[in-house]
Amino acid sequence: MTEFRPSRFEILPTVVKNLLIINGLFFLAQNTLSGPMGFVDLEEIFALHGWQSPLFRPWQLITHLFLHGDFGHILGNMFALWMFGSVLENIWGSKRFLTFYLICGLGAAFIHLVSLSYEFIPLTHAYEAVINAQQQGGSTLSNAIIQFVDKYHLSYEHHQEVMNQLKLHPNDVAFTNNFLESISSFYQSKINTATVGASGAIFGILAAFVYLFPNTYIYVYFLVPIKAKWIGIIYFSYEVFFALQNSAGDNVARWAHIGGAIVGLLIVMTWNKNNKKTFY
Repeated sequence: MTEFRPSRFEILPTVVKNLLIINGLFFLAQNTLSGPMGFVDLEEIFALHGWQSPLFRPWQLITHLFLHGDFGHILGNMFALWMFGSVLENIWGSKRFLTFYLICGLGAAFIHLVSLSYEFIPLTHAYEAVINAQQQGGSTLSNAIIQFVDKYHLSYEHHQEVMNQLKLHPNDVAFTNNFLESISSFYQSKINTATVGASGAIFGILAAFVYLFPNTYIYVYFLVPIKAKWIGIIYFSYEVFFALQNSAGDNVARWAHIGGAIVGLLIVMTWNKNNKKTFY
């Protein structure tokens, strides 16, 4: 099957409809219960945290799928869920589609956690070097601090003057303690980074749609017709490129997107191989 032609097509099938509702309710809760006047931090409890973080909980592998960063984030994900997910649910049925969605989300989360662990290894080693140097103090500690600051591009007011003072007065305990607090805060903020969003599962849905209907035209910005296979290739290549770049300040979970797409593609290829009647 290379082109989708609807037959008794449900515009809003059961699972897609309920996922839209649940995501909407979670987003509302995020902006009320966890807002400026809120009393509970939902992201601390339900967002996905790295294995190294004391905030990690097993249920976050699922619950993070229902949290989003801002309105644009949830709007984009929910539009894609409706646009492509509705097609898949109409073909597969609600039970199989929900299974697919959750497995893609779990696979994306796992691959994201693996990538985080890889990123945290040098950070943890650098932080431990500073903590170990603290026992010796003096120039050993000041050198360790300077190396950490340079490696992770930490910036302070009057940065160069402060660094020079640290070199000239390595035994100033009060001064070095300020740096230790700053470094510790930086480390904790990195380790406790929260990941939210259904994007991993959405990329799985997109991959499945592209595999099943590669020649179906998708109207980009509702104007430009492009075949699904080209959109899939371009979008996946875009994510891989920026994931490998690992650019500072990029707060998008690229490996979760890639992981969701790979898991989704593997699932649909397996289902198509073992049960061709599912698609034909």
